[in-house]
Amino acid sequence: MSMLEYNEIVERKYIVLDGQPYEVITSHVFRKQQRKPVNATKLKNLISGKVTEYSFHVSEKVEEAEIDNREIKYLYKNKAEHWFCLPTEPSNRFSFTDDQIGQQIRFMKPNTIITQLMFGDKTTGFKFPAMVELKVTESPPNIKGDSATGGNKVITVETGATLGAPLFVNEGDIIKINVDTGEYRERVGK
Repeated sequence: MSMLEYNEIVERKYIVLDGQPYEVITSHVFRKQQRKPVNATKLKNLISGKVTEYSFHVSEKVEEAEIDNREIKYLYKNKAEHWFCLPTEPSNRFSFTDDQIGQQIRFMKPNTIITQLMFGDKTTGFKFPAMVELKVTESPPNIKGDSATGGNKVITVETGATLGAPLFVNEGDIIKINVDTGEYRERVGK
């Protein structure tokens, strides 16, 4: 494990503080009047999800966390549980709850490969594809005069997720969705 100086603790780094893994969300190195520089950070605890603020001083060093990645295959949802397996071992199945996995799972089709982030033997999070293409299964019809306001309508995609989309999106269209924000990006085909 490598040690990070106070000014090397920047966004997207993983660190160990008080035995817990944290992701650095923001960092800002500044100097208060005539004092030594300080790195004011916002840290997210990868196990509890709690966000805290912490200031690192010039003399402080912190251990960089070793976060392991492993690819897992999404199989299906059963009630509030999402079932996965290792791509090479379909019989080795395990599940996560909605709270553990997050909102992005609602845009994943069965057999999609995602990345599980682990600190030791504890799951700390997941990385999903940035964009997905899904088929629209339900789209309310347009009403004459709707387009004047440039409005949106709520549609349903093949995974069962709902989102807002422009009025010209119809049932059967294939659309691209930003997984992190859950927003419509563009129509890519029929």
